[in-house]
Amino acid sequence: MIIRVVQKNTRQTPRKIRFAADTVRGLSIEGALKQLAVIERRSALVLLKVFRQALANAQHNHNLSIDQLKIKSIQVNEGARYKRFRAVSRGRAHGIVKLASHVSLELEEVAITQPTDTTSKAITAKSSVKKAPTSKKKLSKK
Repeated sequence: MIIRVVQKNTRQTPRKIRFAADTVRGLSIEGALKQLAVIERRSALVLLKVFRQALANAQHNHNLSIDQLKIKSIQVNEGARYKRFRAVSRGRAHGIVKLASHVSLELEEVAITQPTDTTSKAITAKSSVKKAPTSKKKLSKK
C-alpha cells in the first residue's frame, strides 16, 4: 500500500526545501523525523508537517503504524512564480521572482516476512557444504 501526500504552493524556493529533503532521503521514518527536528531551517518545518500528515493518514485511513512504513520517495517540484518589481531610478524597474514549490511524499508499506522452514533448511544446507581443497604446486626454477 502506498500513502501519498502532496503539499502545494509552499512559499519557499524548491532549492532550499531540497536541501532538507536530501538529508532525510534513505533514512527510516523515525530517523527522518529526528533529523528534521534538529535541522534549523524553515524548510525542515515544511517537510516535518508533510511527514506528520502522511503518518496521520496512514494511521487513520489504513491502520498502519510507523514501524510498518518506509519512505518510497520525496520529491520537491517547482510551483507557481510570483513576479513583482522594484522601482528604481529614472523610471525603471527591476524584476523580482518569488518562487513557490510543491512537496510530494510517498510512504510504502513494509512487507514483514517471517522465515519459513524451507528457507532455514536452505541456509543450513549451504553452510554445511564445504569446498574441496585445491592444491597449488610450486614451480621450481631450472
